[in-house]
Amino acid sequence: MGEVFKQFMLLGLMSFGGPAAHIGYFKRRFVDELGWLDAERFGAIVAMSQVIPGPGSSQVGFAIGHHRAGLPGAIAAFMGFTLPSFLLLYLLAVASLSWLDTSWFQGLIHGLKLMAVVVVTDAVLSMFKQFCRRGATRLLMLLCASLTLFVGTLASQLGLLILAGIIGAILLAPSALQDTEQAEGGQGTKGVRRDSLDALRPKMLPLCLFLLLFGLSLFWLGTGHSLLQLFAQFYQAGALVFGGGHVVLPLLEASVGQQLTSERFLTGYALAQAVPGPMFTLAAFLGAESWFESPLLGALVATLAIFLPGFLLQLSLLRSWHGLMGRARFRGAIMGINAAVVGLLLAALISPVIVSAILAWPDALLVLIGLAWQLRYRPSILMLLLGFALTGILLGVLGALF
Repeated sequence: MGEVFKQFMLLGLMSFGGPAAHIGYFKRRFVDELGWLDAERFGAIVAMSQVIPGPGSSQVGFAIGHHRAGLPGAIAAFMGFTLPSFLLLYLLAVASLSWLDTSWFQGLIHGLKLMAVVVVTDAVLSMFKQFCRRGATRLLMLLCASLTLFVGTLASQLGLLILAGIIGAILLAPSALQDTEQAEGGQGTKGVRRDSLDALRPKMLPLCLFLLLFGLSLFWLGTGHSLLQLFAQFYQAGALVFGGGHVVLPLLEASVGQQLTSERFLTGYALAQAVPGPMFTLAAFLGAESWFESPLLGALVATLAIFLPGFLLQLSLLRSWHGLMGRARFRGAIMGINAAVVGLLLAALISPVIVSAILAWPDALLVLIGLAWQLRYRPSILMLLLGFALTGILLGVLGALF
């Protein structure tokens, strides 16, 4: 548990770039470097994070911690990855923000955005090689990337994932009868069949708790200015958003935007993009701003509420998800979804990662140098962080002087 917390704490301090970049950081650290899980299991976890509500990249980290050390490991992964951005956004909510416009800070943020381009590009290339080996998967990847760039709505992304899963189950399954033969014909005992069915059932306690809190939150929304209403607002936002990241913004603006000025709300949104870690820790800033009687308490309640529904659903489905991975049709569906996820990551790489980071030809040159460094020497994430951070600060200061 301590090792899980340490590794995720380090990533929480340097994981800039949003959900797409976080998946790249996780794959590099836990699959390529530490070997905590193989690429196939990692791909299944990423696929699951895309089809249930909640913070996408944080759910991947939560599942990796669970795989490594059970529920304590999952909690340690969540705390380690979330704590740095939570503290930063809470402190920014209660502190003066006058230094945010300084040249060195703007340069630092720009350098870290360029690093995110390198990390996401490396992740897309690596996952393409792993999950897009066949013509059908490559076609799915290109289709998802193209449609996401041109349409880009949440409904279209969910529709593409569902379509990719259906196509994968039909065209990519190793054998339609293989899993049935192994689970029933090959074993041949009623006890084995019962165990196999048990493995496919979700855990009911976290699922019932998710539904109970969702129902209670509908009543708590009308309790006026109270911590229960604050919890309900952020719980509903976490329970109704798929994919995490920026898509949570409209729900939060609709629920808590009336309690804050538009300037403070957008300031919190900008700061959440500027700090490392999950985008959902925007809740820390908004919670502190909304509950001015005790900003720390408001930040804690809002952060817990927005992450909780996704984690309860994941705890309910982890066992059945891994059980379903033993079924050929389901494995085919996951192959299709993984190809679609690579397409979504490619679209995210182009917009907003590249669009917001590469503003002139020197930026493109720095990204190419960083990518060549990454592919040739595989430096540690800390080395990449220091290199791009220092370069960004230097360019920011020189730009202000000249």
